[in-house]
Amino acid sequence: MPRGVVESSASPSSTTLGLDIARRLDALPWSRFHRRLILALGVTWVLDGLEVTLVGSLAPLLAHHFALGLSTREIGLLASSYLAGAVLGSLFFGALADRSGRKRLFTVTLALYIVATAASGLAQGFASLAFWRFLTGAGIGGEYSAINSAIQELVPASRRGRLDILINGSFWLGAAAAALLSAALLGSPLIASSIAWRLAFGLGAALGLIALIMRRQIPESPRWLLAHGQAHEAERILTEIERHARVTRPARRPQAADTHAGGAPPRQRGLLGAARIIVTRYPRRAALGAVLMLAQAFFYNAFFFTYGLVLNRFDRVPAASVGLYLLPFTISNFLGAAVLARFFDTIGRRPMITVTYGLSGLFMIAAAWLFRADALTAVSQTLAWAAIFFLASAGASAAYLTVSEAFPLEIRARAIALFYSLGTAAGGVLAPALFAVLIASGSRTEVFWGYLLAAILMLLGAAAEIAWGFAGEGRSLEALATPLSFAPTETSPPTPNGAARTPTDAPPASRSSERPSQGP
Repeated sequence: MPRGVVESSASPSSTTLGLDIARRLDALPWSRFHRRLILALGVTWVLDGLEVTLVGSLAPLLAHHFALGLSTREIGLLASSYLAGAVLGSLFFGALADRSGRKRLFTVTLALYIVATAASGLAQGFASLAFWRFLTGAGIGGEYSAINSAIQELVPASRRGRLDILINGSFWLGAAAAALLSAALLGSPLIASSIAWRLAFGLGAALGLIALIMRRQIPESPRWLLAHGQAHEAERILTEIERHARVTRPARRPQAADTHAGGAPPRQRGLLGAARIIVTRYPRRAALGAVLMLAQAFFYNAFFFTYGLVLNRFDRVPAASVGLYLLPFTISNFLGAAVLARFFDTIGRRPMITVTYGLSGLFMIAAAWLFRADALTAVSQTLAWAAIFFLASAGASAAYLTVSEAFPLEIRARAIALFYSLGTAAGGVLAPALFAVLIASGSRTEVFWGYLLAAILMLLGAAAEIAWGFAGEGRSLEALATPLSFAPTETSPPTPNGAARTPTDAPPASRSSERPSQGP
Protein backbone atom coordinates (compact mmCIF):
# COMPACT_ATOMS: atom_id res chain seq x y z
CA MET A 1 0.00 0.00 0.00
CA PRO A 2 1.38 3.45 -0.86
CA ARG A 3 2.52 5.61 2.01
CA GLY A 4 -0.15 8.04 3.12
CA VAL A 5 -3.11 5.93 2.01
CA VAL A 6 -5.76 5.67 4.70
CA GLU A 7 -6.72 2.07 5.23
CA SER A 8 -10.50 1.86 5.36
CA SER A 9 -12.38 -0.37 7.72
CA ALA A 10 -15.62 1.47 7.02
CA SER A 11 -18.92 -0.30 6.67
CA PRO A 12 -21.86 0.78 4.51
CA SER A 13 -23.43 2.22 7.68
CA SER A 14 -20.38 4.43 8.21
CA THR A 15 -20.75 5.83 4.71
CA THR A 16 -24.44 6.52 5.32
CA LEU A 17 -23.68 8.20 8.64
CA GLY A 18 -20.86 10.19 7.06
CA LEU A 19 -23.17 11.51 4.35
CA ASP A 20 -25.82 12.28 6.97
CA ILE A 21 -23.36 14.32 9.06
CA ALA A 22 -22.14 16.13 5.96
CA ARG A 23 -25.70 17.03 4.90
CA ARG A 24 -26.59 18.22 8.39
CA LEU A 25 -23.52 20.44 8.61
CA ASP A 26 -24.18 21.91 5.16
CA ALA A 27 -27.88 22.48 5.93
CA LEU A 28 -27.26 24.43 9.15
CA PRO A 29 -28.61 27.99 9.22
CA TRP A 30 -26.17 30.73 10.14
CA SER A 31 -25.94 30.91 13.93
CA ARG A 32 -23.91 32.21 16.86
CA PHE A 33 -21.81 29.05 16.65
CA HIS A 34 -20.59 30.06 13.19
CA ARG A 35 -19.92 33.62 14.31
CA ARG A 36 -17.86 32.34 17.24
CA LEU A 37 -16.02 29.98 14.91
CA ILE A 38 -15.11 32.77 12.51
CA LEU A 39 -13.92 35.08 15.29
CA ALA A 40 -11.85 32.47 17.11
CA LEU A 41 -10.23 30.84 14.09
CA GLY A 42 -10.11 33.79 11.72
CA VAL A 43 -7.72 35.60 14.06
CA THR A 44 -4.93 33.47 12.55
CA TRP A 45 -4.82 35.63 9.45
CA VAL A 46 -5.04 38.79 11.53
CA LEU A 47 -1.94 37.64 13.39
CA ASP A 48 -0.12 36.72 10.17
CA GLY A 49 -0.92 40.13 8.71
CA LEU A 50 0.28 41.76 11.91
CA GLU A 51 3.58 39.87 11.83
CA VAL A 52 4.34 40.42 8.15
CA THR A 53 3.45 44.11 8.20
CA LEU A 54 5.30 44.82 11.42
CA VAL A 55 8.58 43.61 9.96
CA GLY A 56 7.93 45.47 6.70
CA SER A 57 7.07 48.77 8.39
CA LEU A 58 9.75 48.44 11.06
CA ALA A 59 12.44 47.47 8.53
CA PRO A 60 13.95 50.98 8.19
CA LEU A 61 14.07 51.33 12.00
CA LEU A 62 15.75 47.94 12.48
CA ALA A 63 18.52 49.17 10.19
CA HIS A 64 19.44 52.01 12.61
CA HIS A 65 22.30 51.53 15.05
CA PHE A 66 20.11 52.38 18.08
CA ALA A 67 17.88 49.39 17.23
CA LEU A 68 19.70 46.32 15.87
CA GLY A 69 21.71 47.92 13.05
CA LEU A 70 20.62 45.36 10.45
CA SER A 71 21.72 45.57 6.84
CA THR A 72 19.29 45.52 3.92
CA ARG A 73 20.38 41.95 3.21
CA GLU A 74 19.71 40.89 6.82
CA ILE A 75 16.24 42.48 6.73
CA GLY A 76 15.46 40.48 3.61
CA LEU A 77 16.75 37.33 5.32
CA LEU A 78 14.49 37.99 8.31
CA ALA A 79 11.50 37.80 6.00
CA SER A 80 12.84 34.63 4.42
CA SER A 81 13.46 33.13 7.87
CA TYR A 82 9.84 33.75 8.87
CA LEU A 83 8.59 32.17 5.65
CA ALA A 84 10.97 29.21 5.90
CA GLY A 85 9.56 28.53 9.36
CA ALA A 86 6.05 28.79 7.93
CA VAL A 87 6.90 26.19 5.27
CA LEU A 88 8.33 23.62 7.69
CA GLY A 89 5.70 24.36 10.34
CA SER A 90 2.92 23.84 7.83
CA LEU A 91 4.31 20.46 6.76
CA PHE A 92 4.95 19.24 10.30
CA PHE A 93 1.74 20.44 11.92
CA GLY A 94 -0.35 19.69 8.83
CA ALA A 95 0.50 16.00 9.11
CA LEU A 96 -0.34 16.09 12.82
CA ALA A 97 -3.68 17.83 12.14
CA ASP A 98 -4.77 14.90 9.95
CA ARG A 99 -3.59 12.40 12.55
CA SER A 100 -4.43 14.07 15.88
CA GLY A 101 -7.30 16.39 15.03
CA ARG A 102 -7.96 20.00 14.07
CA LYS A 103 -8.71 21.33 17.57
CA ARG A 104 -5.57 20.01 19.26
CA LEU A 105 -3.33 21.41 16.55
CA PHE A 106 -4.84 24.88 16.29
CA THR A 107 -4.23 25.19 20.04
CA VAL A 108 -0.61 24.03 19.90
CA THR A 109 0.32 26.16 16.90
CA LEU A 110 -1.16 29.33 18.41
CA ALA A 111 0.72 28.70 21.67
CA LEU A 112 3.97 28.39 19.68
CA TYR A 113 3.21 31.67 17.93
CA ILE A 114 2.62 33.49 21.24
CA VAL A 115 5.91 32.35 22.76
CA ALA A 116 7.99 32.99 19.63
CA THR A 117 6.61 36.44 18.81
CA ALA A 118 7.06 37.59 22.42
CA ALA A 119 10.66 36.35 22.31
CA SER A 120 11.20 38.23 19.02
CA GLY A 121 10.73 41.45 20.95
CA LEU A 122 13.58 40.45 23.29
CA ALA A 123 16.11 39.65 20.53
CA GLN A 124 19.58 41.14 20.88
CA GLY A 125 20.84 40.75 17.33
CA PHE A 126 20.20 39.36 13.88
CA ALA A 127 20.83 35.70 14.77
CA SER A 128 18.43 35.57 17.71
CA LEU A 129 15.76 37.60 15.91
CA ALA A 130 16.00 35.33 12.85
CA PHE A 131 15.63 32.25 15.08
CA TRP A 132 12.50 33.53 16.80
CA ARG A 133 11.06 34.76 13.52
CA PHE A 134 11.55 31.22 12.19
CA LEU A 135 9.56 29.75 15.09
CA THR A 136 6.89 32.45 14.75
CA GLY A 137 6.50 31.45 11.12
CA ALA A 138 6.33 27.77 12.11
CA GLY A 139 3.37 28.51 14.37
CA ILE A 140 1.55 30.51 11.70
CA GLY A 141 2.29 27.92 9.00
CA GLY A 142 0.85 25.17 11.19
CA GLU A 143 -2.20 27.35 11.78
CA TYR A 144 -2.92 27.54 8.06
CA SER A 145 -3.29 23.77 7.75
CA ALA A 146 -5.35 23.15 10.89
CA ILE A 147 -7.54 26.26 10.61
CA ASN A 148 -8.36 25.97 6.91
CA SER A 149 -9.32 22.33 7.45
CA ALA A 150 -11.57 23.15 10.41
CA ILE A 151 -13.30 26.05 8.66
CA GLN A 152 -13.93 24.02 5.50
CA GLU A 153 -15.43 21.15 7.51
CA LEU A 154 -17.65 23.24 9.81
CA VAL A 155 -19.01 25.98 7.51
CA PRO A 156 -22.17 25.31 5.41
CA ALA A 157 -21.50 24.60 1.73
CA SER A 158 -23.52 27.56 0.44
CA ARG A 159 -21.30 29.99 2.39
CA ARG A 160 -17.99 28.17 2.24
CA GLY A 161 -16.47 30.22 -0.57
CA ARG A 162 -17.30 33.68 0.71
CA LEU A 163 -16.39 32.90 4.31
CA ASP A 164 -13.12 31.23 3.42
CA ILE A 165 -12.09 34.19 1.28
CA LEU A 166 -13.27 36.74 3.84
CA ILE A 167 -11.43 34.98 6.66
CA ASN A 168 -8.23 34.71 4.63
CA GLY A 169 -8.73 38.36 3.72
CA SER A 170 -8.76 39.29 7.41
CA PHE A 171 -4.97 39.07 7.07
CA TRP A 172 -5.28 42.69 6.03
CA LEU A 173 -7.04 43.74 9.21
CA GLY A 174 -3.88 42.61 11.00
CA ALA A 175 -1.78 44.42 8.43
CA ALA A 176 -3.76 47.62 8.91
CA ALA A 177 -3.45 47.30 12.69
CA ALA A 178 0.31 46.81 12.33
CA ALA A 179 0.62 49.86 10.08
CA LEU A 180 -1.22 52.02 12.63
CA LEU A 181 0.67 50.44 15.51
CA SER A 182 4.09 51.01 13.97
CA ALA A 183 3.23 54.60 13.06
CA ALA A 184 1.94 55.28 16.59
CA LEU A 185 4.91 53.68 18.33
CA LEU A 186 7.57 55.16 16.07
CA GLY A 187 5.99 58.61 16.07
CA SER A 188 5.31 58.82 19.80
CA PRO A 189 7.53 61.25 21.73
CA LEU A 190 6.90 59.17 24.85
CA ILE A 191 8.46 55.95 23.54
CA ALA A 192 12.11 55.68 22.60
CA SER A 193 12.66 54.32 19.09
CA SER A 194 15.10 51.78 20.49
CA ILE A 195 12.29 49.95 22.33
CA ALA A 196 9.26 50.79 20.15
CA TRP A 197 9.80 47.78 17.90
CA ARG A 198 10.05 45.50 20.95
CA LEU A 199 6.68 46.73 22.26
CA ALA A 200 5.13 46.05 18.84
CA PHE A 201 6.02 42.36 19.01
CA GLY A 202 4.77 42.17 22.59
CA LEU A 203 1.37 43.48 21.59
CA GLY A 204 1.16 40.79 18.88
CA ALA A 205 1.73 38.12 21.53
CA ALA A 206 -1.00 39.64 23.70
CA LEU A 207 -3.49 39.43 20.83
CA GLY A 208 -2.57 35.77 20.32
CA LEU A 209 -3.22 35.06 24.00
CA ILE A 210 -6.75 36.48 23.72
CA ALA A 211 -7.39 34.28 20.69
CA LEU A 212 -6.13 31.21 22.56
CA ILE A 213 -8.77 31.78 25.26
CA MET A 214 -11.50 32.18 22.64
CA ARG A 215 -10.60 28.90 20.94
CA ARG A 216 -11.40 26.81 23.98
CA GLN A 217 -15.06 26.95 22.91
CA ILE A 218 -14.47 25.61 19.37
CA PRO A 219 -15.19 21.85 19.04
CA GLU A 220 -13.44 19.20 16.99
CA SER A 221 -14.65 18.67 13.42
CA PRO A 222 -17.43 16.02 13.37
CA ARG A 223 -16.25 14.99 9.91
CA TRP A 224 -12.75 14.29 11.25
CA LEU A 225 -14.11 12.45 14.29
CA LEU A 226 -16.25 10.14 12.18
CA ALA A 227 -13.36 9.32 9.86
CA HIS A 228 -11.32 8.36 12.93
CA GLY A 229 -13.87 5.96 14.41
CA GLN A 230 -15.45 8.37 16.91
CA ALA A 231 -19.01 8.33 15.61
CA HIS A 232 -20.69 8.95 18.97
CA GLU A 233 -18.54 11.98 19.71
CA ALA A 234 -19.18 13.32 16.20
CA GLU A 235 -22.93 12.93 16.75
CA ARG A 236 -22.75 14.59 20.17
CA ILE A 237 -20.87 17.63 18.85
CA LEU A 238 -23.11 18.01 15.82
CA THR A 239 -26.24 17.76 17.99
CA GLU A 240 -24.83 20.53 20.20
CA ILE A 241 -24.12 22.70 17.15
CA GLU A 242 -27.67 22.11 15.93
CA ARG A 243 -29.00 23.08 19.35
CA HIS A 244 -27.16 26.41 19.15
CA ALA A 245 -28.58 26.90 15.65
CA ARG A 246 -32.07 25.94 16.95
CA VAL A 247 -32.35 23.03 14.55
CA THR A 248 -34.73 20.33 15.80
CA ARG A 249 -34.39 16.75 14.67
CA PRO A 250 -36.76 13.84 15.36
CA ALA A 251 -35.49 11.38 17.92
CA ARG A 252 -34.44 8.02 16.52
CA ARG A 253 -33.62 4.73 18.14
CA PRO A 254 -29.92 3.83 17.99
CA GLN A 255 -29.19 0.85 15.79
CA ALA A 256 -26.66 -1.86 16.40
CA ALA A 257 -24.65 -0.73 13.40
CA ASP A 258 -24.17 2.69 15.00
CA THR A 259 -21.79 1.24 17.56
CA HIS A 260 -19.25 0.62 14.83
CA ALA A 261 -20.19 3.44 12.50
CA GLY A 262 -17.13 5.28 11.36
CA GLY A 263 -14.91 2.21 11.48
CA ALA A 264 -11.64 1.88 13.33
CA PRO A 265 -9.28 4.83 13.41
CA PRO A 266 -7.59 4.95 10.00
CA ARG A 267 -3.95 4.12 9.63
CA GLN A 268 -2.21 7.34 8.70
CA ARG A 269 1.10 7.54 6.92
CA GLY A 270 3.38 10.36 5.92
CA LEU A 271 3.35 13.38 3.67
CA LEU A 272 4.80 11.35 0.82
CA GLY A 273 1.76 9.08 0.76
CA ALA A 274 -0.62 12.07 0.75
CA ALA A 275 1.36 13.65 -2.09
CA ARG A 276 1.13 10.39 -4.02
CA ILE A 277 -2.66 10.33 -3.72
CA ILE A 278 -2.90 13.98 -4.76
CA VAL A 279 -0.70 13.61 -7.82
CA THR A 280 -2.00 10.25 -9.07
CA ARG A 281 -5.73 10.69 -8.43
CA TYR A 282 -6.02 14.43 -8.93
CA PRO A 283 -3.27 15.49 -11.39
CA ARG A 284 -5.10 18.51 -12.83
CA ARG A 285 -6.17 19.77 -9.41
CA ALA A 286 -2.61 19.28 -8.21
CA ALA A 287 -1.23 21.34 -11.09
CA LEU A 288 -3.86 24.03 -10.53
CA GLY A 289 -3.17 24.30 -6.80
CA ALA A 290 0.59 24.49 -7.36
CA VAL A 291 0.36 27.30 -9.92
CA LEU A 292 -2.16 29.36 -7.94
CA MET A 293 -0.24 29.09 -4.67
CA LEU A 294 3.14 29.82 -6.26
CA ALA A 295 1.82 32.85 -8.15
CA GLN A 296 0.08 34.51 -5.21
CA ALA A 297 2.95 33.77 -2.80
CA PHE A 298 5.55 35.40 -5.03
CA PHE A 299 3.24 38.27 -5.97
CA TYR A 300 2.51 39.21 -2.38
CA ASN A 301 5.79 38.48 -0.66
CA ALA A 302 7.85 40.16 -3.37
CA PHE A 303 5.97 43.35 -2.77
CA PHE A 304 4.91 43.39 0.83
CA PHE A 305 8.02 42.41 2.75
CA THR A 306 10.10 45.05 0.97
CA TYR A 307 7.74 47.94 0.19
CA GLY A 308 9.01 49.88 3.18
CA LEU A 309 12.52 49.65 1.73
CA VAL A 310 11.27 50.81 -1.70
CA LEU A 311 9.60 53.87 -0.16
CA ASN A 312 12.66 54.67 1.91
CA ARG A 313 15.24 54.11 -0.85
CA PHE A 314 13.54 55.54 -3.93
CA ASP A 315 11.04 58.06 -2.50
CA ARG A 316 12.93 59.14 0.63
CA VAL A 317 9.97 58.37 2.89
CA PRO A 318 11.10 58.56 6.57
CA ALA A 319 11.08 55.29 8.51
CA ALA A 320 8.47 56.64 10.94
CA SER A 321 6.03 57.33 8.08
CA VAL A 322 6.24 53.99 6.25
CA GLY A 323 3.30 52.55 8.18
CA LEU A 324 1.02 55.36 7.00
CA TYR A 325 1.75 54.48 3.37
CA LEU A 326 1.00 50.83 4.05
CA LEU A 327 -2.36 51.62 5.64
CA PRO A 328 -4.37 52.42 2.44
CA PHE A 329 -2.82 49.40 0.80
CA THR A 330 -3.95 47.10 3.62
CA ILE A 331 -7.46 48.59 3.65
CA SER A 332 -7.79 48.03 -0.09
CA ASN A 333 -6.75 44.40 0.27
CA PHE A 334 -9.35 43.74 2.96
CA LEU A 335 -12.07 45.53 1.02
CA GLY A 336 -11.21 43.48 -2.06
CA ALA A 337 -11.80 40.23 -0.18
CA ALA A 338 -14.90 41.59 1.60
CA VAL A 339 -16.56 42.99 -1.53
CA LEU A 340 -15.71 40.21 -3.98
CA ALA A 341 -16.01 37.17 -1.68
CA ARG A 342 -19.71 36.48 -2.23
CA PHE A 343 -19.26 36.28 -6.00
CA PHE A 344 -17.17 33.14 -5.57
CA ASP A 345 -20.38 31.44 -4.37
CA THR A 346 -22.72 33.11 -6.88
CA ILE A 347 -20.82 33.73 -10.13
CA GLY A 348 -18.51 30.82 -9.38
CA ARG A 349 -14.93 29.89 -8.50
CA ARG A 350 -13.54 29.52 -12.02
CA PRO A 351 -14.60 32.89 -13.54
CA MET A 352 -13.75 34.85 -10.40
CA ILE A 353 -10.29 33.34 -9.96
CA THR A 354 -9.54 33.87 -13.65
CA VAL A 355 -10.57 37.53 -13.52
CA THR A 356 -8.84 38.42 -10.24
CA TYR A 357 -5.55 36.75 -11.20
CA GLY A 358 -5.58 38.00 -14.79
CA LEU A 359 -6.45 41.64 -14.14
CA SER A 360 -4.08 42.01 -11.18
CA GLY A 361 -1.23 40.67 -13.36
CA LEU A 362 -2.01 43.09 -16.21
CA PHE A 363 -2.34 46.07 -13.88
CA MET A 364 0.94 45.16 -12.18
CA ILE A 365 2.75 45.33 -15.53
CA ALA A 366 1.41 48.85 -16.10
CA ALA A 367 2.31 50.00 -12.58
CA ALA A 368 5.80 48.47 -12.82
CA TRP A 369 6.44 50.31 -16.08
CA LEU A 370 5.41 53.61 -14.46
CA PHE A 371 7.68 52.87 -11.50
CA ARG A 372 10.61 52.23 -13.83
CA ALA A 373 9.94 55.53 -15.61
CA ASP A 374 9.91 57.34 -12.23
CA ALA A 375 6.43 58.59 -13.11
CA LEU A 376 4.94 57.83 -9.68
CA THR A 377 5.27 59.65 -6.37
CA ALA A 378 5.14 57.77 -3.09
CA VAL A 379 1.42 58.59 -2.85
CA SER A 380 0.44 57.69 -6.42
CA GLN A 381 2.55 54.53 -6.28
CA THR A 382 0.74 53.43 -3.11
CA LEU A 383 -2.65 54.13 -4.70
CA ALA A 384 -1.68 52.11 -7.79
CA TRP A 385 -0.64 49.12 -5.67
CA ALA A 386 -3.84 49.47 -3.63
CA ALA A 387 -5.96 49.20 -6.79
CA ILE A 388 -4.01 46.15 -7.99
CA PHE A 389 -4.24 44.29 -4.73
CA PHE A 390 -7.96 45.00 -4.36
CA LEU A 391 -8.30 42.33 -7.05
CA ALA A 392 -5.35 40.18 -6.06
CA SER A 393 -6.51 39.84 -2.44
CA ALA A 394 -9.65 37.87 -3.31
CA GLY A 395 -7.72 35.77 -5.85
CA ALA A 396 -4.98 34.88 -3.38
CA SER A 397 -7.54 33.83 -0.77
CA ALA A 398 -9.28 31.73 -3.42
CA ALA A 399 -6.05 29.77 -3.91
CA TYR A 400 -6.37 28.52 -0.32
CA LEU A 401 -10.04 27.81 -0.94
CA THR A 402 -9.15 25.73 -4.00
CA VAL A 403 -6.63 23.46 -2.30
CA SER A 404 -8.84 23.16 0.81
CA GLU A 405 -11.84 21.70 -0.99
CA ALA A 406 -10.14 19.77 -3.80
CA PHE A 407 -8.92 16.71 -1.86
CA PRO A 408 -10.34 14.05 0.54
CA LEU A 409 -10.96 14.73 4.22
CA GLU A 410 -8.30 12.30 5.46
CA ILE A 411 -5.48 14.19 3.73
CA ARG A 412 -6.99 17.70 3.70
CA ALA A 413 -4.61 19.32 6.21
CA ARG A 414 -1.60 17.68 4.56
CA ALA A 415 -2.78 18.84 1.13
CA ILE A 416 -3.08 22.43 2.39
CA ALA A 417 0.36 22.12 3.98
CA LEU A 418 1.95 20.72 0.83
CA PHE A 419 0.59 23.41 -1.49
CA TYR A 420 1.15 26.23 0.98
CA SER A 421 4.72 25.05 1.47
CA LEU A 422 5.34 24.67 -2.24
CA GLY A 423 4.10 28.16 -2.99
CA THR A 424 5.80 29.76 -0.01
CA ALA A 425 9.12 27.96 -0.50
CA ALA A 426 9.30 28.62 -4.22
CA GLY A 427 7.76 32.09 -4.21
CA GLY A 428 7.61 33.44 -0.69
CA VAL A 429 11.06 32.59 0.65
CA LEU A 430 12.79 33.53 -2.59
CA ALA A 431 10.90 36.75 -3.29
CA PRO A 432 11.90 38.90 -0.26
CA ALA A 433 15.56 37.90 -0.56
CA LEU A 434 15.51 38.56 -4.33
CA PHE A 435 13.84 41.94 -3.97
CA ALA A 436 16.18 42.96 -1.15
CA VAL A 437 19.06 42.47 -3.60
CA LEU A 438 17.24 44.33 -6.40
CA ILE A 439 16.40 47.26 -4.11
CA ALA A 440 19.93 47.38 -2.73
CA SER A 441 21.19 47.94 -6.30
CA GLY A 442 19.45 51.33 -6.26
CA SER A 443 18.21 50.75 -9.81
CA ARG A 444 14.54 51.18 -10.68
CA THR A 445 15.07 48.98 -13.73
CA GLU A 446 16.30 46.09 -11.59
CA VAL A 447 13.24 46.35 -9.34
CA PHE A 448 11.01 46.60 -12.44
CA TRP A 449 12.15 43.16 -13.64
CA GLY A 450 11.18 41.70 -10.28
CA TYR A 451 7.69 43.22 -10.49
CA LEU A 452 7.35 41.95 -14.06
CA LEU A 453 8.16 38.40 -12.96
CA ALA A 454 5.45 38.61 -10.29
CA ALA A 455 2.91 39.83 -12.85
CA ILE A 456 3.71 37.02 -15.30
CA LEU A 457 3.17 34.42 -12.57
CA MET A 458 -0.30 35.85 -11.87
CA LEU A 459 -1.18 35.63 -15.58
CA LEU A 460 -0.08 32.00 -15.54
CA GLY A 461 -2.40 31.46 -12.57
CA ALA A 462 -5.33 32.83 -14.60
CA ALA A 463 -4.44 30.51 -17.50
CA ALA A 464 -4.25 27.50 -15.15
CA GLU A 465 -7.69 28.27 -13.74
CA ILE A 466 -9.17 28.41 -17.25
CA ALA A 467 -7.57 25.07 -18.12
CA TRP A 468 -8.00 23.10 -14.88
CA GLY A 469 -10.47 24.95 -12.63
CA PHE A 470 -13.51 23.17 -11.18
CA ALA A 471 -16.86 24.33 -9.81
CA GLY A 472 -16.89 24.03 -6.02
CA GLU A 473 -19.63 26.54 -5.26
CA GLY A 474 -22.54 25.17 -3.25
CA ARG A 475 -21.22 21.61 -3.30
CA SER A 476 -20.47 19.47 -0.27
CA LEU A 477 -16.86 18.53 0.39
CA GLU A 478 -17.79 14.86 0.05
CA ALA A 479 -19.20 15.49 -3.46
CA LEU A 480 -16.01 17.25 -4.53
CA ALA A 481 -13.68 14.56 -3.15
CA THR A 482 -15.07 11.35 -1.66
CA PRO A 483 -13.44 10.57 1.72
CA LEU A 484 -11.01 7.68 1.48
CA SER A 485 -12.67 5.99 4.47
CA PHE A 486 -16.11 5.82 2.84
CA ALA A 487 -17.23 2.29 2.04
CA PRO A 488 -17.36 1.29 -1.65
CA THR A 489 -20.70 1.59 -3.42
CA GLU A 490 -22.00 0.36 -6.75
CA THR A 491 -21.15 3.70 -8.32
CA SER A 492 -17.84 3.92 -6.54
CA PRO A 493 -15.90 0.71 -7.17
CA PRO A 494 -13.29 -0.29 -4.61
CA THR A 495 -9.63 0.33 -5.13
CA PRO A 496 -7.13 -2.51 -4.54
CA ASN A 497 -6.66 -1.41 -0.92
CA GLY A 498 -10.38 -1.49 -0.15
CA ALA A 499 -10.95 2.26 0.06
CA ALA A 500 -13.59 3.98 -1.98
CA ARG A 501 -12.44 5.25 -5.32
CA THR A 502 -12.43 9.03 -5.05
CA PRO A 503 -13.41 11.40 -7.84
CA THR A 504 -10.38 12.47 -9.81
CA ASP A 505 -10.36 15.23 -12.37
CA ALA A 506 -13.60 14.20 -14.04
CA PRO A 507 -16.41 16.78 -14.11
CA PRO A 508 -18.25 16.96 -10.77
CA ALA A 509 -21.49 15.07 -10.27
CA SER A 510 -24.83 16.77 -10.63
CA ARG A 511 -25.72 19.22 -7.91
CA SER A 512 -29.32 18.11 -7.77
CA SER A 513 -28.69 15.60 -5.00
CA GLU A 514 -27.00 18.12 -2.73
CA ARG A 515 -28.65 20.24 -0.10
CA PRO A 516 -26.96 23.62 0.23
CA SER A 517 -27.63 25.35 3.51
CA GLN A 518 -30.09 28.16 3.75
CA GLY A 519 -28.78 31.15 5.64
CA PRO A 520 -30.69 34.20 6.79
